[in-house]
Amino acid sequence: MLHVRSIWNGAISFGLVSIPIKLVNATESHSISFRQIHTEDGGRIRYRKVCELEEKEVTQAEIGKGYEDADGTIIPISDEDLSHLPIPTAKTIEIVAFVPADRIDPLQMDAAYYLAASGAPAAKPYTLLREALKRSHKVAIAKYALRGRERLGMLRVVGDAIAMHGLLWPDEVRSPEGVAPDVGVTVRDKELDLADALMDTLGEVDLQDLHDEYREALEEVIAAKAAGEMPPELPAPPSGGKVLDLMAALENSVRAARESRGEEAADKRSLTRAAPKETGGKKSTSTAKKTTASKTTAKATTKKTATKKTAANKTATKKTAAKKTATRKRTA
Repeated sequence: MLHVRSIWNGAISFGLVSIPIKLVNATESHSISFRQIHTEDGGRIRYRKVCELEEKEVTQAEIGKGYEDADGTIIPISDEDLSHLPIPTAKTIEIVAFVPADRIDPLQMDAAYYLAASGAPAAKPYTLLREALKRSHKVAIAKYALRGRERLGMLRVVGDAIAMHGLLWPDEVRSPEGVAPDVGVTVRDKELDLADALMDTLGEVDLQDLHDEYREALEEVIAAKAAGEMPPELPAPPSGGKVLDLMAALENSVRAARESRGEEAADKRSLTRAAPKETGGKKSTSTAKKTTASKTTAKATTKKTATKKTAANKTATKKTAAKKTATRKRTA
């Protein structure tokens, strides 16, 4: 980072405190770029800068800036003209406010830069601003001029450095009106539950583990072509028809996510271990029911038998009493 070329030199205006700084890019692109070629012979296609008046090619050193007026007149604008713009942000990052970080809409985020202290005298005020930002848990909103226009920025602490994110002006962010579906849709609780389960299964990720697979695949293709070999083929897409049922799609997504994390096998093993207990429990319940039924039947049978015996005893008693009465009458 120490050898990165600065793209802008100026100062941070923090009230009456001025902090000399250098602006360096905080990001870099690793994307693979292509050249335009003539497909018939592989020759490079180049764009040449030609003056329309003289009809001849000019060098970069001969090219300046100009504003085209409504009538087509070109008004030359030099770098010196731009450096003398009557605004305080021409060479200054002017802090205008401090706000909580969540007040900044991510849609406004633009390019990111690091602000490097320029020289030893800048170390103390630079550190003061950094520590003040840390303790306040806020970000600084600033205005600055870069590449021919005034811009909005957000200063925040990254490690031991101060970073600045370029921000779009609020009127540069389009309204989302007309983007959301304009038809009535009802989302069921079961669908939300499955969506929550999918989110929990996917979980979090360390961004450091993510990488550009497209660039890696492109490098393989370039290497194969350079070696005169056939480039690797695109893997076959997974078989199966399109899932139209949202519930089925969510269930399949949860299952696939669990399998990718090795959770599905663990769930199956748990179910397998639990299965005998569950089956045994069902058998015990069934046996208990049968035993209870048998006991109930036995009790009912015993009651019926006892009732019959009682009835028979009563009948026998009545008969005996009747015989005794008849005997007494005959005797008399």
